[in-house]
Amino acid sequence: QVQLAESGGGSVQAGGSLKLSCTIHKNAGENFCMGWFRQTPGKEREGVGVFRSGGSTDYADSVKGRFTISRDKSETSMFLEMNSLKLEDAGTYYCGAISLRECASGSWRLPDVDRGYWGQGTQVTVAS
Repeated sequence: QVQLAESGGGSVQAGGSLKLSCTIHKNAGENFCMGWFRQTPGKEREGVGVFRSGGSTDYADSVKGRFTISRDKSETSMFLEMNSLKLEDAGTYYCGAISLRECASGSWRLPDVDRGYWGQGTQVTVAS
């Protein structure tokens, strides 16, 4: 069982920055691929960035160089720093725990929502 809770969403001007946080509660020994995801109405949830096995990170092409994911040493908090925000970055952002297989295969980019664990989501609005 994994419990996740996001915070830090809000409204920002295009070109601005925003930092999201996620608190993580999970049982020791449970291994998941942790990361950030986002969704807009009518579209599938998509991966933004994940921590792969070994601690390396992987990002969606659309956010590379602008977004950075990080976590604390205890891995009870995870962060998404978003810079140079674009109108198309608006949406509901989720921190998520998905299977290690999805991260290894690259299918984290379109995760299996039914099989993952998710926070309640936090809204990011980008104004022109």
